[in-house]
Amino acid sequence: MILVGENLNVMSSVLGPAIKNREAKPVQEMAIKEKERGMDYIDINMGPARKQGPETMQWLVKTVQEVADLPLFLDTTNIEAIEAGLKVHKGKAIINSISCKPEVMNALLPLAKKYNAGFVGLLLGSEGIPRDANERAALAVELTTRAAESGIPSEDIWIDPIVLPVSSQQDQVRGCTEFMTMFKDILPGCRATCGLSNVSNGAPSELRPILNRTYLMILEKYGMSSAIVDAFDKELIQIAKGGYPPKVGGENLKKLVWDVVDGKEPVSKGGNLSEEEINYLKTTKVLLGHSLYSHSWLKL
Repeated sequence: MILVGENLNVMSSVLGPAIKNREAKPVQEMAIKEKERGMDYIDINMGPARKQGPETMQWLVKTVQEVADLPLFLDTTNIEAIEAGLKVHKGKAIINSISCKPEVMNALLPLAKKYNAGFVGLLLGSEGIPRDANERAALAVELTTRAAESGIPSEDIWIDPIVLPVSSQQDQVRGCTEFMTMFKDILPGCRATCGLSNVSNGAPSELRPILNRTYLMILEKYGMSSAIVDAFDKELIQIAKGGYPPKVGGENLKKLVWDVVDGKEPVSKGGNLSEEEINYLKTTKVLLGHSLYSHSWLKL
């Protein structure tokens, strides 16, 4: 699975001031760490970047690519900053993101074509977040059709179905999963990605990792080929790269999760599920909507 590091973010208490003051060292140290931890791309999240957006984006792109020879996701709602970053980026950049709002598509699709960039297609329309899988599908078809009309090939499109917190939007998590079950059929040639950590927003900090890891496995089953992730979650990276945390029974972990998705009763190789395996089983059921979310779901 292709991994995009989420940690170079202007909201960071360390990196925010460093970016504002053009201090390269903290930014470059983070970029190096993300590369060392196996990230394939680095997401440069500048937020709205209302002040000096283009200048800041160019400085960030150059600063990061001086020490990390990785392609970047240019993540800001400032359209001028996006183009400024595309002008100086080495290699193929990814615009993060282009929503399904007409004004956004009109502004950014030409830039993706002009600079031969890929883009994350965010399934967010003029009426806001789609309510279910079918609305996500309709938006995805609309966006990819517009992209094709602009001369952008399918392989340059990374569809983001919008992952929302299971703690407050459990039905939306199910809608995202259901959309992924139809992804390969309706969007051949496109990739899928997501802001994975969103699924655990609002959950207790000690429980966020198991939500993220479990949902990654669920989405991977249906063709999610990429995710924007915490570069410092070692077990998550192991799972994404085809390895498995040894304390949860080796390769049995993914099979356990997928069996639950398929409606099967999971059985471990030893006959009895370990405590860790039971925790992943419970978490899978919560993410699928089979059990109601509560902060104590692992204790129930």
